[in-house]
Amino acid sequence: MSTISKQQVLDAFHFRSACRYYDPSKKIPKEDMDYILELARLSPSSVGSEPWKFLVIQNPALREKIHPVAWGIKHPVQEASHLVIILAKRNARYDSEFFRVSLQKRGLTAEQMEATLARYQTFQRDDIKILESDRTLFDWCSKQTYIALANMMTGAALIGIDSCPIEGFNYDAVNQILTEEGLLDPQEYGVSCMVTFGYRAKEITQKYRKPAEETISWIE
Repeated sequence: MSTISKQQVLDAFHFRSACRYYDPSKKIPKEDMDYILELARLSPSSVGSEPWKFLVIQNPALREKIHPVAWGIKHPVQEASHLVIILAKRNARYDSEFFRVSLQKRGLTAEQMEATLARYQTFQRDDIKILESDRTLFDWCSKQTYIALANMMTGAALIGIDSCPIEGFNYDAVNQILTEEGLLDPQEYGVSCMVTFGYRAKEITQKYRKPAEETISWIE
C-alpha cells in the first residue's frame, strides 16, 4: 500500500479553496472524476445507511435550467467541468424499509435485528430527537451527505482539482426541476447541496482560518 505524507495532505488542504472562476477549456478526465465519485460512495454514514445519491449534471440544457435559481454559482454554469448535485434521503426512520435494508447488510439474525432497531428507535427518538418532523429526519440525512461532500473536495484537491461547495440556491426550485426531468422522486429524496469541480482560471486569494488556539481545546 502506497503512503502519502502528512505534509502532502496539509498542502492539499491549503490548496483547496472555493473556486469561483473555472477554466472552461480544461475538463477533468473521466478516470479522475470516477475517483472523486468513488470517494463519495465509500464515505461513512450513520448505520452504514448511505442516505444519498449523486447526480452528475453534464447536460448543458439542464445546467442552464438550474443556473437562474442557483445564485451561489457565481460563474457561467458551463465553465465548471463537472456539477454534482447531492440528494439526501427523506425518510430514514428506524422503522422504515430503507433503514431495515441498511441493517441487513450486517448479516444480523432476526433477534439481533429487532434489538438493533429498538436501539436506534431510542437513538432517533430520545438521544438525537429527529422523529419530531419530516424535516428533522431529512436534515439528519443531509448532515451525512456533507461527509461525502468533504471527502470529494479533499480527494480532488489531492490531485490538483478545484471545487466549490454550493448551498446558495432555491431548494424548492431545484427539487422541482429535477422532479420534472425524472431525476428525483420527491417522496424519497431531496436536494441537500451541490458542488462544482474543475480547474481554476486564476489564482485564488489565500483563505483565512482562525488560529488553532481559538478553535481547539485539549481537556486532559
